[in-house]
Amino acid sequence: MQGKVVLPVVVLSLVGVVASAFFVVREHTRTYRLVLASGGSTGEYYAFSQAFAEVVARNHPTIAIEVLETDGSLQNMDLLKTNAAQLALVQSDTPVQPPVRAVALLFPELFHLLARTDTNINGVADLRGKRVALMPKGSGSYALFWPLVQHYGLSADTMTVLPMPVDQAHAALATGEVDALFRVITIGNPAVGELLQTGTTRLIPIDQADALQLSLPYLEAQVIPKGTYNGGRPVPPADLPAVAVNALLLAHESLPPKVVNALTQTLHQNRNELVALYPRAARIRLDTSGDLGLPLHPGAEAFYNQGEPEFLVEYAEPIGLLLSVGVLGISSLWQLQSWLLGKQKNRADTYNLEILALIDAIDRAQSLEELAALRETLFDILKSPPGDGATQQCWRGRSEEVGTLISFESVG
Repeated sequence: MQGKVVLPVVVLSLVGVVASAFFVVREHTRTYRLVLASGGSTGEYYAFSQAFAEVVARNHPTIAIEVLETDGSLQNMDLLKTNAAQLALVQSDTPVQPPVRAVALLFPELFHLLARTDTNINGVADLRGKRVALMPKGSGSYALFWPLVQHYGLSADTMTVLPMPVDQAHAALATGEVDALFRVITIGNPAVGELLQTGTTRLIPIDQADALQLSLPYLEAQVIPKGTYNGGRPVPPADLPAVAVNALLLAHESLPPKVVNALTQTLHQNRNELVALYPRAARIRLDTSGDLGLPLHPGAEAFYNQGEPEFLVEYAEPIGLLLSVGVLGISSLWQLQSWLLGKQKNRADTYNLEILALIDAIDRAQSLEELAALRETLFDILKSPPGDGATQQCWRGRSEEVGTLISFESVG
């Protein structure tokens, strides 16, 4: 009866071991396919995202990133919130939602206000009555323009604002269709540099950073260094005051910690590869001591807290599976041993009954022929005694006693 119960347990345990091993292998060979919501195809977010996806694929072959072209931060946040994208780049002023977690503080994005040299625009307040090209609605640049000009007493009624795609906006400023262009962009953007090389446009300072921070705490004071966009004929001709927000890399909270940990590791440990593809990645910040405005993803937090995850943290899942496999294996062996011991006990009981029957037969034997037959039966028992060595020795001793009894009966 015990064998009938133990055998299924052993089989189920072995099936569990095989299944656990299968899941360990599958977990380590699984390819994670992620969507990264970036920005317009001519923008910095898109360029950075392409470089990041390439470096991740090179260093973590099980992570594949598809870069998605979008209208900007607000759309990116919506895509991330609904898990239509698992990663997104947004400006630090973008309202966040609960399923979203921070991965990294990337680079500062500076407010660039460009104006034609023939428009007498020397500051933000001079935009009154002018035609201003903005980035498309839904972009971070568009959203940031309004609180900025409000600080200087301007509104939609005091100027003509023209949202349009990036290329169209640059062309409109170059041809004089608009008087100014506002864009939040990483410093050193090539397209901005091309506009400034024409000599018909110039950068306008944005000062009062401390005052702006009273109502826009996510802003920080920055400087566009002299000669940033041209060193021979310096553009700008002197250090130019500006304000900036930060670009953030965000992830959906459901993304596995080990995946986010690998992405964070790529940003910091493979930074040289990123810079080779996207030079402005050199401005990525290595610390997260500042307030990011939302909690870190557990995978990113593990990286920042430990520099590099400890072995047990990095391999917690496979170690847990291996322990489960080990426990199941040991349990299977124990059940198998119990089953074998049970079979040995059954054999020993059988032998005991055979010996008792043999003794009873000796007592009832009436002739030498019967005793000779009983002696042959005893020899058969001696050929395959039950149990281990000690048990077999015991049974041989018992059998020898019976053999002596048979010899005695024969003599008698």
